[in-house]
Amino acid sequence: APSLHPATVEQIVSVFQAASKQKAWDHFSKAQRKNLDMWRKQAEEIRNMHNEQLMGIRREEEMEMSDDDMEDTPDSKDSEDSGVSQVEALKEENDSLRCQLDAYRNEVELLKQEQGKNQPVRSEEDNTHSQQLSFLQQALQGMQKQLLKMRDELKQREADLGQSLEDKQQLKSQVQNLKESLQNLQNTHKTPAEMLNKDGQGSEENPNETSEATLTAVVSCSQEKKGPTERNSPSPVHSEREALLVGIISTFLHVHPFGASIEYICSYLQRLDTKINPSEVEALLSRLPCTFRQELTGVGASLEKRWNFCGFQGIKST
Repeated sequence: APSLHPATVEQIVSVFQAASKQKAWDHFSKAQRKNLDMWRKQAEEIRNMHNEQLMGIRREEEMEMSDDDMEDTPDSKDSEDSGVSQVEALKEENDSLRCQLDAYRNEVELLKQEQGKNQPVRSEEDNTHSQQLSFLQQALQGMQKQLLKMRDELKQREADLGQSLEDKQQLKSQVQNLKESLQNLQNTHKTPAEMLNKDGQGSEENPNETSEATLTAVVSCSQEKKGPTERNSPSPVHSEREALLVGIISTFLHVHPFGASIEYICSYLQRLDTKINPSEVEALLSRLPCTFRQELTGVGASLEKRWNFCGFQGIKST
């Protein structure tokens, strides 16, 4: 087998040293690392032997230049035989090293092929992870949109609730005003009777005189109210509840100058009391012609009955 040039041996040592670095060393198995380490040591030994051989040759040449050729002929012949045997040994080691290097290259190729086979699997796994991440991002965006929509609905409901509370507070104040007006009206009607009671306290000893005085006061009060017939007529408002309804409906129709249907009026009243009956409300409005007036609007199929507040005009005719 041909011998390796010293430069070739140096390149082989460089290859093994590069394979011993951490970045490349991690790709080999434990057995491969052991073989590489052994081959590297053998290559370094061969390199050292080459270097020693060259140094010996140089020393011999220097000695030959200083001594006589004839005297040194036996020694030089022995050194030549020794050098030949060393060269033959180096050739055998080089051949063995070359075979081992070829085996190492084959193993490297096998490793590359295995990595190439595993690469598509990793790509498929990466694609699967990417798809899952995309699905999760889409689901998160959908949840964010739904959350924003729910927040907008919540704000709208809060606004509606605030408006309802304001309307309720306004209705409470209106009801309170109506109660105060009704109380003042009742106090005004009780004043003549209280005056009669005060006058009657002074004439308790004479019942006949008390009766006559009471009768005179009642007649006088009736004349002030435009005649006894009107005083004795039954009231169209039968209870305090109906009086409150009259006040609330008057306030409602006052802000609707073009009138409102009985259904619209009842829908407004049912926000205060769900027991409101449309027939009851319509009967109450019908008993007060000087306060409420029913009008027909529209033509044909669009004909509609609406109630209007006419108290400002009706007070002149009562």
